[in-house]
Amino acid sequence: MKEILEDALKNSKKADYVEIRLEKKESNSIRYQGDKLDKIDCAQHIGGNVRALVKGGWGCITFNQYDNLREKVEQAINIAALVGKSKSMLSEIPVVNEVIKKDLDKDFRQVSLKEKKQLIEKYNKRILEHSPKIQSTNAIFGDSFSTVYFANSEGSFIQQEKPNLIISLTAIAREGDNVQMANESLGTIRGFKEAENLSYKADLAASRAVNLLKAKPVEGGEYTVVLDQTLGGVFIHEAFGHLSEADFLYEDERMREMMKLGKQFGFAKLNVIDDGSIPDLLGSSKYDDEGVRTRKNYLIKNGILRGRLHSRETSKKMDELPTGNARALNYRHKPIVRMTNTYIENGKTSFENLISGIKKGIYAKKFYGGNTTFEMFTFSAGEGFMIRDGRIAEPVRDVVLSGNLFTVLMNIEAIGDDLKMIEAAGGCGKGGQSPLPVSFGSPHIRIKKVVVGGQ
Repeated sequence: MKEILEDALKNSKKADYVEIRLEKKESNSIRYQGDKLDKIDCAQHIGGNVRALVKGGWGCITFNQYDNLREKVEQAINIAALVGKSKSMLSEIPVVNEVIKKDLDKDFRQVSLKEKKQLIEKYNKRILEHSPKIQSTNAIFGDSFSTVYFANSEGSFIQQEKPNLIISLTAIAREGDNVQMANESLGTIRGFKEAENLSYKADLAASRAVNLLKAKPVEGGEYTVVLDQTLGGVFIHEAFGHLSEADFLYEDERMREMMKLGKQFGFAKLNVIDDGSIPDLLGSSKYDDEGVRTRKNYLIKNGILRGRLHSRETSKKMDELPTGNARALNYRHKPIVRMTNTYIENGKTSFENLISGIKKGIYAKKFYGGNTTFEMFTFSAGEGFMIRDGRIAEPVRDVVLSGNLFTVLMNIEAIGDDLKMIEAAGGCGKGGQSPLPVSFGSPHIRIKKVVVGGQ
C-alpha cells in the first residue's frame, strides 16, 4: 500500500500540500427493542479521501475504489486551485513512516455473530426479567475494525489499526403515567473480553429505572451541587472542551476574546487536559488523521487558560504548536479539530469531605441529555439525590443543571481524589461527523450556586 500511495502522490507538485487517506472497515451491529430482535447486520466498507491545499484553498474528494489514485489527486488539486486565493498555512511536523498494530485482549473478529447475538440477548433478557415495572428495553451491540492508511506529499506514511466495540443497555420502567429510563454502556478499543462481563450493567440500568419511579421531582432553586465522575466529565467535554477547539475559535472573534490564553478561567486548583496519547482509551491513537503525534495538552492549568486544540492549519494561523487533534469520523470526511480524551485532573479532597458541610444540596449523577450554546449550557442528570447536613439523603429526579460555563468554573469549590475515565457507547458530534469515539472523565467536584430546574 505504501508504494501505491507514493506513486499517486507523484502528481502533487502543483499543490502546496496533498494527503491521501484510505480505509478498510468491517462492522457488525445487533439491536433488541423489548423482547424483539430489531436489527442484525454485517458490513464491509472500503474507500478513501484526497485533500489538496493550493494558495490557502482546500480541495477534497472521496471515493469507494482505490484505482486511478493519480487522477483523484489531480482532481483534488484542480478543485483547490479554484478556491485558493491567498497563502497556504500549515505547521511543520516531522516526517513519519510507521505501521501501528492493535493488540486486542480477545479479537472480536474471531467471535461469531451468533455468539454476539446471544450475549446481547442475555443482557436484554436480564433487564426485562428484573421487575414487572420494566416496560421495555433498548439493547445494542456494535463492533468495527478499521485499517487506515495515510500518506502525504511531505513523505509520511502511517498505517493504523482502529478497533471499536460498544454495548448500550437501556431500561424503561413504567408505573401508571410515570415513565423513567436509565442507561448503562461500554465503549472500548481493547477487545471483546470486557463485553462478556456486563451483567452488572444490565442490573444497574434496570434497578435505576425502577428506583426513579419512586423519586420525587427536585424542587427548583440554587444549590451547592456535587457532580459524579460521569456528569463532571460530560460537563467539561461539552461545556468547555468544544470551546477549546481552535477551528471554532479562529472563526469567532467574540469567542477568541473570551478564550484568551493567560486568562483566569476557574478555581485555582482546576486542571483540564486533553490527551490522545493515553494507551487504550476510546479517543486514543498514536497519530491523528493529519499524521501529527498525539500528546498531553493542558487546556486549563491552575485555573489559568493555557492551551487549545489544533489542526496543522489552525496552529499555524494562531502561531501555536500542533496538538494532534485533527480527526475524521471515516474516509468520507475531512479531518477537523476534535477532542480525544478530555478530563479534569485529580484533586485531593475525599468524597466524604466534598459533601460534608453542605446543609442542603444535590448529588447529581450520570447523564441523561443536554445542550450547549457557546458559553451557556443545560444538562440533565440521569440520577440525583438530596444532600442534607453533609449526608446523601432521598433520591430526586428531573435534575436539570443550567448556567454560564465561565461562572460555574469560577464557582468550583473542591475537586475530588477519585478521577475516573468514562468510556461509553456513542461518541462526540461536530460538523456532521458523529459519533466519533472519545473518552471523558473527572473526579467528583463540588460547585456552589448552581441553578437547578425543577418544580
